[in-house]
Amino acid sequence: MKKKYNVYGIGNAIVDMEFKVDDHFLTGHSVSKGVMTLVDEDTQHRLINAIDHNDTDRKSGGSAGNTVMAVSQFGGKAFYSCKVASDEFGDIFLNDLEKAGIKTNFEHQEREEGITGRCLVMITPDANRTMNTFLGITARLSEAEVIEEAIRDSEYVYLEGYLVASDSAFDAMKLTKKTAEESDVKTSITLSDPFIVEIFKSRFREVIGASVDLLFCNEEEALVYTEKDTIEEAREELKKDAKRFVVTQGRNGAMIYDGETFIDIEPYEVKAVDTNGAGDMFAGAFLYAITNGLGYAAAGKLASLASSKIVSQYGPRLEWHQVQEILKHSL
Repeated sequence: MKKKYNVYGIGNAIVDMEFKVDDHFLTGHSVSKGVMTLVDEDTQHRLINAIDHNDTDRKSGGSAGNTVMAVSQFGGKAFYSCKVASDEFGDIFLNDLEKAGIKTNFEHQEREEGITGRCLVMITPDANRTMNTFLGITARLSEAEVIEEAIRDSEYVYLEGYLVASDSAFDAMKLTKKTAEESDVKTSITLSDPFIVEIFKSRFREVIGASVDLLFCNEEEALVYTEKDTIEEAREELKKDAKRFVVTQGRNGAMIYDGETFIDIEPYEVKAVDTNGAGDMFAGAFLYAITNGLGYAAAGKLASLASSKIVSQYGPRLEWHQVQEILKHSL
């Protein structure tokens, strides 16, 4: 029987605010470059006020949020469980998802008072992105936001790795995976960030368990998670935890294990200006493809092209015409 959703995602609801900065700004404000750092609201405000230009787009973000948005942009059906407050930033987040046709848990529950999560994304001239995130109300994401009916009506669930940093969100991850497995729904997870993997390795191993159907990570995350020195060793170790997996490798493309063989995905040559959201886009395009009739090699080609478009522009979203060009070129 055909499922209502291609992908059920669960993750942090974050509104992105992107700014261009230089390395001097990061070092001058003791900001760790190239990683996601959790900060309090005052720290985030201080950094924003220190940036010369304060005009910025405010768009729904968050790792899994970007991924389900990509699924929808390519023509798939997605559901997203998250936690936003009844404030202006919560309106921004949910309006973006509604416009994209993505269903959420807020069709089943009311929003609470509080502050919606926000991410200050700082882009340096080398296209690196540094994220300082104030989680706000999304830090309290819990089993209450898990909509089991929507999980059962999905082909895949997609778990955002950042959720391991919160006790209640970790419980929500485990409930989502358990519900999926009991309902013969495929499971997927992203490791999200090497720093998060290092700190919460035991939690990742607990939620992944004996196996997930599909794991997404980049090369550094794979090495940290497996505690191996080379990607060749890491990919053999990943076979123990994931039936299939994707390792993105930046300018070197991607490596896919389809359960039997390894598939190398060639990169598309572009000038990178902003890597924010590239991995999320790859996962979303890939999940769209494999739930809409494409094999792993074709899905990898589509996802590689989509993520190359993302890194060659600012922001984690594609325009409608870009999506159509990618589909035309890849299908």
